[in-house]
Amino acid sequence: MYLVIRCGGCRTFTYVDRFQQWKLCANCGETIDVRRATVYLEVEDYRVAESVVAQLEEHLHRTKKKDLTREELDSLRKQYAQWLRSGA
Repeated sequence: MYLVIRCGGCRTFTYVDRFQQWKLCANCGETIDVRRATVYLEVEDYRVAESVVAQLEEHLHRTKKKDLTREELDSLRKQYAQWLRSGA
């Protein structure tokens, strides 16, 4: 399992193995304390995590937002759960 999180310094999305405690941000070099980071989504495969990270970055860039709203985050989690149930 992988956790989709954001760097507290540059706010770039990234992902980590769910058992990792720390991650060095590839964008700004900040050390991310995974235990304190907001988890946007938990996914089963690193390839899915990479895709989600890219899509989230694109969404924020396109909409010129700084972060997801609570409604967008809930929708993201719901859509992922439905995707898993459908056997994708």
